[in-house]
Amino acid sequence: MRIELTSEPGDPARPNEDYTSVALPASGQGGSLVVLDGVTPPPTDVGCLHSVPWFTARLGGALLELSGSRRDMTLRDILAAALTRTADAHRSTCDLSHPRTPQATVVLARWDAERVEHLVLSDSVLLVEAPDGTVTALLDDRLDRVPRADLVSDAVADANARNKEGGFFTAAADPAVADKAVTGTLARAEVRALAAMTDGVTRWVEKFHEGDWGDLFTLVAKEGAQAVVARVRALEDADAQVRAFLRRSKTHDDATVVYAEL
Repeated sequence: MRIELTSEPGDPARPNEDYTSVALPASGQGGSLVVLDGVTPPPTDVGCLHSVPWFTARLGGALLELSGSRRDMTLRDILAAALTRTADAHRSTCDLSHPRTPQATVVLARWDAERVEHLVLSDSVLLVEAPDGTVTALLDDRLDRVPRADLVSDAVADANARNKEGGFFTAAADPAVADKAVTGTLARAEVRALAAMTDGVTRWVEKFHEGDWGDLFTLVAKEGAQAVVARVRALEDADAQVRAFLRRSKTHDDATVVYAEL
């Protein structure tokens, strides 16, 4: 088994709001991975004393622990339980009903000798490679379907669209959002490798149009996670002045990749 991960902040002067972790049991019969992309709030009151990295670290840690220890729970149940646990950690000090309470996108995958389960919420991506080399992108594309007029920018969505029917959903304080996640199960024999990544990396496909999902997966598998982030950074630097591709998006975003060759 080959496991590789990297996570790099978009700005070295700011904390990385992404989170990633992988767990492999001693039995060697399975594992799980977690990738979160914290949602950067606007510089206004967010109703919470805690930072986005505080939130993603606690939610991510709970997701990893529960996905490994509670094989009897579905991934949706695990997300709901992890959100409740995280919310309980600051419920007494913060306004968790505030639309800008700390929140994140979620990719969660879990595998054993027989199956591979996945959960995706919002615009982080899970790529799955079959034994024949075919790559499938497992996506939650609701953000892409929100009318652009309802979005303040590509990175910051208006409260009228976030966590609302007809809009898109992120993991915040309400465990009911777990029912909105995209989930599924594949036979273990149908999966050779997984690659999970935040939109700071998927912009290679979605913003810069350097290739398709299969091309991006091949780069990760052949060149490594860090090399792919370096490629994205070079594209961002080249676009920094002309803004031909990123337009309203931030020049550099937190970028996280996990590659798991099963």
